[in-house]
Amino acid sequence: MCDWKGISIAALAIGVIGMAWHTVESILTMGYYTDPAYYSIWSKIMIPAAGPPPASFMALSFVFGLVGWAIFAFVYAKLGSAIKQKDELKKGLKFGALAFLLAGIPNSLTMYLLLNIPSGLLAAWMVSPFMLYLTGGMVCAQLVKAD
Repeated sequence: MCDWKGISIAALAIGVIGMAWHTVESILTMGYYTDPAYYSIWSKIMIPAAGPPPASFMALSFVFGLVGWAIFAFVYAKLGSAIKQKDELKKGLKFGALAFLLAGIPNSLTMYLLLNIPSGLLAAWMVSPFMLYLTGGMVCAQLVKAD
């Protein structure tokens, strides 16, 4: 039986952590978002006009994040028991590192090929998922019962 309650709580917790993390990250990398040389790469949902993203973008970001973290927690529920580690936090770290290797790195490399993203911003976008996957793994290890 799947631990839907644990998955839901973990997704919400990681979603909130992720939103806070991405808010700080976007403040630190704001120069890339406001540089006219890169205006054409941002979606109209994110930056419909000059200025900061609208509240609707933040809401969609949170909802999309919840979906992603719910999938992450579900995969942990199904595969977490395959990670042989007695310490739950270390088990979560291993799961998060594996998720980053399987999703974070290929995603970043694909973005580099397809989009005109400055390398400095791409580097920041690689660090963020790495930290969030590790954090998400530790949260899942504490909140989600693996089958």
